[in-house]
Amino acid sequence: MNRPLSSPSVSALPARTLRSLDELADVGLLAPDAGLEKVAGRYAVAVTPTLAGLIDRDDPADPIARQFIPDARELETRPEEREDPIGDHAHSPVPGIVHRYPDRVLLKLVGVCAVYCRFCFRREMVGPGAETSLSEDALEDAISYIAGHPEIWEVVLTGGDPFVVAPRRLALLMERLAAIGHVKIVRFHTRVPVAAPERVTAALVEAIRAPGVTTYVAVHANHASELADEARAALARLADAGVALVGQSVLLAGVNDHEATLAALFRALVECRVKPYYLHHPDLAPGTAHFRLSIARGQELMRALRGRVSGLALPTYVLDIPGGHGKVPIGPGWLEPAPEGWRVTDYCGGVHAYGEAV
Repeated sequence: MNRPLSSPSVSALPARTLRSLDELADVGLLAPDAGLEKVAGRYAVAVTPTLAGLIDRDDPADPIARQFIPDARELETRPEEREDPIGDHAHSPVPGIVHRYPDRVLLKLVGVCAVYCRFCFRREMVGPGAETSLSEDALEDAISYIAGHPEIWEVVLTGGDPFVVAPRRLALLMERLAAIGHVKIVRFHTRVPVAAPERVTAALVEAIRAPGVTTYVAVHANHASELADEARAALARLADAGVALVGQSVLLAGVNDHEATLAALFRALVECRVKPYYLHHPDLAPGTAHFRLSIARGQELMRALRGRVSGLALPTYVLDIPGGHGKVPIGPGWLEPAPEGWRVTDYCGGVHAYGEAV
């Protein structure tokens, strides 16, 4: 990974989002001659002032830098990698809608984010070069699709990041979704509370709530250091307003692939009233092999956390099956069949018999 030659002064920290290699170099987050033009030309770059300020420029393995600063290895594509690793296109009946599971749909409102993760599974679809938002006609078609399918109980707002949308537009959308009788849950997937916490204003919090539906916000955070004071305050604004918060994280080599690091992340989320929900095994997105680790290693980490971290702080470790076949839990097993019923392994490694009469 290309890192800075020297640390900038505090006054050099950015006042706005960094969107080019030159801007990253100006504040010491890249060497001026990093040679990453092809990476930046293919995959969007954006590092917010909040995240830039959290990066330890003296640490070549800083976990926040690893997530957001371009890396030459992003141009190394493996045969197993896919432009659409979780099969969005295969399950999109109308533009903006992904209907993979019977009772819920994704509504991809925008194609841009406040910050661009270097491991993003939609990295081929998002960024300034992508369509920035659904057209009015496409949004009408998407809402009509939701209204015409009474099995849809939950609408998941994703993208891009729906929290970059103006509160007024979000409020109008929530009003329309709440008017559909069978829609009971609206869930927002976002990086904004940790990447750009100043965007979580009173107007935004008010906009994402509507009578007749329950609002959930799924917050993406991968390391405890992302949950600095400003992020904690943004999450508190949501929680204090009665918005239910869950956490989504990705298991990433060199970022959080250690027991203590995961424990610190999950505990920090719970302290912020965010229930860890999913720990995703990294998807097969192009140029992301340097972030991936084995499923066996992930299972080992989850086994190590069981019993040593509160159940409130343990997410479900999941794999999104390539091709759009959905998520499945892939955590370690604790049971195996035995003549007497089952053998059960406890969190300390002890094995116990469990008899089962059926």
